Amino acid sequence: MHLKNETILREFILLGLSSDPKTQVALFILFTLVYAVTLIGNFLIIVLVLTDANLHTPMYFFLSNLSFLDLCYSTSTLPRMLMDLLSVNKVISYGECAAQMYITLSLGESECILLVIMAYDRYVAICYPLHYTTIMSKMVCIRLAAGTWICGFLLSISHVALTFNIDTCGHNVINHFVCDVPEILSLGCENIILVELIIYIVGIIILLTPITVIVISYVNIIHNILKIASSSGRRKAFATCGSHMMVVVIFYGSAMASYMKPSSSYPPGTGKVISIFNGIVTPMLNPMIYTLRNNDVKAAFAKLIKK
Repeated sequence: MHLKNETILREFILLGLSSDPKTQVALFILFTLVYAVTLIGNFLIIVLVLTDANLHTPMYFFLSNLSFLDLCYSTSTLPRMLMDLLSVNKVISYGECAAQMYITLSLGESECILLVIMAYDRYVAICYPLHYTTIMSKMVCIRLAAGTWICGFLLSISHVALTFNIDTCGHNVINHFVCDVPEILSLGCENIILVELIIYIVGIIILLTPITVIVISYVNIIHNILKIASSSGRRKAFATCGSHMMVVVIFYGSAMASYMKPSSSYPPGTGKVISIFNGIVTPMLNPMIYTLRNNDVKAAFAKLIKK
């Protein structure tokens, strides 16, 4: 009995997306393609920003940071999921499970903060164009980017600590393809209402505070854009914000669905769908949103092809 309890305490079993072998192979092919597109798209943006002098601006500096975050985010979950799709033994150690949760949460919260900074960058560029280069200097941009990573990796500690502090009473089967907060909490055999409430409140603070700042920034941005006399100037100003607004809606929408509602209120399997969209589809879509709607990026890509 001692050995059995020891084993249970040291590992979890991930049920994954499907138990059907044919479906698993099909999913493996699909998500391998998704991962390849994610890697290529985000890596391309990073290369373009580094090599093209026209993209050496704060806006594209933060965009390259977003691409790097998305690369890390998808890599923190997809390789493990792909391995499990072709594996009979879907066991993940306790330490690896905690590490995966900490890394994914840290990267997600870093992206959450980075999107606020990108909104602030657009706010300064449109509302204070004459002071833009002074306010958003190179050193300020570097400090802001570094701050997003530091804050993200610090804020996620409380989530992971609270989640892994619950008593699972030997329950170790996770109905998911990753170690996610709601799924680990669902294993709890004790009264976890207080823990869920604390995590829920922290989630509200972490998500709603940035959203509030972004909304305030865009209210001021739109107010100033409407003051622009020429219609072409208004279109150009809206174009520089449109891509960011789309990314904000997609990212925060899926994040709020995942972490701002008690896990018990969702039907079984809903967490998997949300995680696929938030952690796999969104990092793939971000480069497409920015490249398809951004003439500067498309021009830089054309120059790279010619070289």
